[in-house]
Amino acid sequence: MFHYLSSRSVDSAGHSHPGPEKMTTLAMLTITADDGTRGYAFGPPEVIRPTVIEAFVRKVLVGQDPFDRERLWQDLVHWQRGSAGQLTDRALAVVEQALWDLAGRALKIPVYKLLGAYRDKVPAYGSTMCGDDLPGGLATPDDYARFAVTLVQRGYKAIKLHTWMPPVSFAPDPAMDIKACAAVREAVGPDIDLMLDGYHWYSRTDALTIGRALEKLNFAWFEEMMNEQSIASYTWLAKQLDIPIVGPESISGKHHSRADWAVAGACDILRAGVPGVGGITPTMKVAALADAFGMNCEVHGNGAANLAVTAAIKNCRWYERGLLHPFLDYDVVPGYLHALPDPMSADGFVQLSQQPGLGEDINFDYIAAHTVTNY
Repeated sequence: MFHYLSSRSVDSAGHSHPGPEKMTTLAMLTITADDGTRGYAFGPPEVIRPTVIEAFVRKVLVGQDPFDRERLWQDLVHWQRGSAGQLTDRALAVVEQALWDLAGRALKIPVYKLLGAYRDKVPAYGSTMCGDDLPGGLATPDDYARFAVTLVQRGYKAIKLHTWMPPVSFAPDPAMDIKACAAVREAVGPDIDLMLDGYHWYSRTDALTIGRALEKLNFAWFEEMMNEQSIASYTWLAKQLDIPIVGPESISGKHHSRADWAVAGACDILRAGVPGVGGITPTMKVAALADAFGMNCEVHGNGAANLAVTAAIKNCRWYERGLLHPFLDYDVVPGYLHALPDPMSADGFVQLSQQPGLGEDINFDYIAAHTVTNY
């Protein structure tokens, strides 16, 4: 576990916003094979805390072949049921990413090529932070419009809005969501793809109202606007709207729950991200599932592992780059890395690293100098 400088803060509902520069804590998991080859993955300290590593990860991994990723992942999944919720999908994902990184480093090949590379660069969309009440930030529809123009100038060919959510005083507000979307469309013109990730607990009728407005604004998709535990609500909404519904983003259940959504017609585009579904392996399963139904699988979130999956599959149009805000420079490299894992060119493409493993250029000296706990 180590400290690094960050200018991001988190509100009471867990949303990221700009804040004063401060030390933030991150954990790095290291898996070492008998021949000394190592794999690395980063995660929140709360996710890969020592009790989880000792009770489950060591029990499954020690003495095993690190290349047996499917078997090891399945063995970890087996321990989840009796873990009293301690062994989360996010913990599984960190462990499994480190195994993939180890394999890539051992074989001297990027993970996206191990997965079966489809391309070596991917188009990115700019994914904004949630709305706020910061003057000149993302406090008004006009703020979103100005920032969208900045993102287009940076090279993005698509933008996803995260609008206002509690604890912002007036949120949630369907009318404000629609105003922000309309302001952005007017600002960037008809040729930029736009998406909306709205308040996650709108009612069916509010979601329908927003969705119909987005259709008139020619948005590319509508995402997580209702409680995802209700598949029936999403099936109902998908039948009412022509705009593609993307999901599920945050619901548990790995690839199994995504299969249920596809069968129920609850979405038009499946959604999965490496941390949320338990690793690279289940994310690839979701992508294959989507492909079998003739659907795209849009990968949720940024980072080296999600980028590797995005580059390895055909049925994902965009890489989600962010979260972005007028007061933050996403292209500043954090101290624990030598370079960003997802540098974007002026024409909006992220080039895949050709470094072995996940492609993260880790600053081990920085981490050693800022380590607060070793386990």
